[in-house]
This record gives sequence, structure tokens and C-alpha cells, in this order.
Amino acid sequence: MRWFGSSGIRGIANVEVTADLAMAVGRVLGSSYGGTIVGRDPRLTGEMLASALMAGIQASGADATDAGMVSTPTLARGAKDYKCGAVVTASHNPAPYNGIKLWNPDGVAFDEVQQEEIEAALERKAFGHAAWDRVGTRRSRSDLVERHRESILSAVGRAELKVVVDCGSGATSTITPGVLQEMGCKVVALNAHPDGHFPGRDPEPTEENLRLLRDVVRAAGAALGIAHDGDGDRMVAVDEHGEFVGGDKLLAVFAKREVRKAVVVPVDTSMAIDEMLPAAKVVRTRVGDVYVAQEVRRHKADFGGEPSGTWIFPKVTLCPDGVYAAAHLVSLVAETPLSRLVAAVPSYPLLRGAVPFTTPRGDVAGKLDAAIASMGRPVEKVDGWRVAFDDGWFLVRLSGTEPKVRVTAEARTEARAKELYELALSKVRAAA
Repeated sequence: MRWFGSSGIRGIANVEVTADLAMAVGRVLGSSYGGTIVGRDPRLTGEMLASALMAGIQASGADATDAGMVSTPTLARGAKDYKCGAVVTASHNPAPYNGIKLWNPDGVAFDEVQQEEIEAALERKAFGHAAWDRVGTRRSRSDLVERHRESILSAVGRAELKVVVDCGSGATSTITPGVLQEMGCKVVALNAHPDGHFPGRDPEPTEENLRLLRDVVRAAGAALGIAHDGDGDRMVAVDEHGEFVGGDKLLAVFAKREVRKAVVVPVDTSMAIDEMLPAAKVVRTRVGDVYVAQEVRRHKADFGGEPSGTWIFPKVTLCPDGVYAAAHLVSLVAETPLSRLVAAVPSYPLLRGAVPFTTPRGDVAGKLDAAIASMGRPVEKVDGWRVAFDDGWFLVRLSGTEPKVRVTAEARTEARAKELYELALSKVRAAA
């Protein structure tokens, strides 16, 4: 059975992701890795699942450390002191979801091999049960946020700007507003009280979900707006005019500043990145921060990022750190207005969407493969089906976290982008 997707284990809490599953995963971690630090975002089921996970670790004879409610990058950075780290989160998914994401000490999420080993152990129930006097201990740790904060402040300069920060009622409420204040910013905080109901907005920081942020940036005369998802591995931005900055644009802004030799991006990234960095190597990989981080490490790249809002700065960490990304962007905007930084990025019409499906995932994949192959064009299958044309491209891929087929199309003209998007949608609708 497959429990892991592209971002760890994820599903409806107490239905698909249960305390029993969390305890079993904990037993495997304790048996296979040893001492583990565990954190969680503010979802209502987080404490239950984290407690079960730690109980499993202890039952195997390993020690568990409870980091409490922290952002994912805070926990991933803290994993360096342990055999591994685990965060109970569903990231940008709606409130009923939860999950478990695992981290290596170097800040890279568990790869497919590690995940498959855990799944195999779960299937075989291959984990230890310590004797009553050999069970692991459980300790609490409360310094990770402060360490994360200090690390960021040592890497960025002062920036005396007015910034609006929308934490989405998530885990970054504990860190991002404070970091920006210590940088010298006047911070207007929105949804900055952790709440697992996510009452202010949906956890995914999309343009549609950030209307309040955009309005407040305009009304306050702020230099920019920042928004996170539920656990803080993502960061997106709004410019000084209240305009949402698309992920491809923000990726190019960061890359222009960071990249000298190589950059790693997923296959759904705009071709603008190639034009922004003509002298650099652009490595395209599967969608998912773990794949980007692996390729950043493999190619010794200067930067890696995803249009969804995950940014990897290897000079500070290999985990996607939305808090550091926010501070770094504020530092850039202190020098140049965000709208001007964005205006320097080549602009091509790019359309994104998703089609839900209810039939078995394997059936959808098989039908998509046949439908796209019938076009008779070369197909790149790094992640999904990417079809290139002289004047654009489209990508169709199954989401790694939801029962959806994601569709992306880009071209040099609006009309052609719409044409390619509709072509891709027709293939998806026939399969889903």
C-alpha cells in the first residue's frame, strides 16, 4: 500500500491519517533511525497525531523530542541534532487534512527510497517493541524558534519598510512577524493567531485567497505583502500596488539575485527562467521540494524553487524555508521596489488549473498516457506529460497530494496559451 505522496503522508485526518498509522510510523522511525524530533502545525488533529507518533518512537526504544507547534522549516532545521525529524502537517491543504512529513538531518525531506522502506516496514509490521524498562524517553524542546530566528537575522540586513504579513492562522504566526520586526520593519499582521480551523482564509496562499492581504497593502501604503501556507514551507508575495506576484515571477526574481552557475526548478516552471539566466544551467525536475532539494545538492546549484511558493537557498538550508524567503525578499525590496523587480522578468501568458477525478488514480494515468501519446508529438515524462511546441508547451500531471490532475500551459501569445491549455484540458477531461 502507498501511504506517501510527493509531500509525505497526507489525507483526511482520523480517516486516512489516523493515530494508529502515526504510531506505526513512529515505531518504524524509532527502529530504523533512532532519536527523532517531532513538531506540528496548528491543525486540530496535530496534537493527537504527534503524540501517537512520539509514542511509537518510544515504544521502539528510541527517544522522542517534542518541539510543539513550529513551522516546518523551523523543525527541518532542528533535525540536524537528531537522526531524523518529523512534522505533523498538511501544509496548504484544507483544515480536515493532516499528514506526516519526514526530514533528514541535512534538511532534505525523505526521498522515495526512504519512503518505500518505511512503507515496506509498515506492511510487514517490521518494527521493534522495546522491553518495559527499555522504552525511549520523551523530552520537550522550546528553543528551535529562537535558533531559527537568530539564523535568519544573521543572514539578512536591516529593512525599515512597512510590510503586511498574512500568516493564514498557521505556524508562521510564531516567527515571521517577529523576524521582520527585528529587521526594522513596521509589520501589519493578518491571521497571526494559530487556529486549526483556519478561519481567516484557506491555508493555500493563492491569489484568490489573498484578497484581504492585497487590500490591506494598498490601504496601508505598505512596501509589500507576504503570505504563508499552514506550515510555512511556502511564501508568496504582493507588490506595493497590491498586485499578486505570480510564482514564476517571484522565482525569477530570487534566481536573478542568487544564481551564477545553476538553478533547479520543476517541470511546470515558466520558460522565462531560461531567458533570465542565459549563462546558467537550468535543471528541470519533478514537482515537489524534495526533488528540487536533491537536484540542488547533486548539481551544487545556487538556488532552487517552485512556482507554488517553495524556495530553497542552499547557502542557508536545503529545506524550503518560507520564513527565510520572506526576510530575504524584504531585504531585496529595501533596495528596489518589488514591482520593478517583477517588471524585469520576461512575461509570457501562463495558465494553470486543475481537474478533480474520482476514478482510480492508475486508470486516470493510463488514459492520460494513451490520450497524449495519440497526438504523435514527443512527450517528456520527468513528471507527468510535458509536450513542447515551437511557440509554447503544456504539462499535465497528477497531483501528489490531492485527487486532481494539474494542467499548465504557456506560450508567447495569449491566444496560443489558451489554445494549448484547452488542448491539454480536453485530454484530461477525456481521462478523468
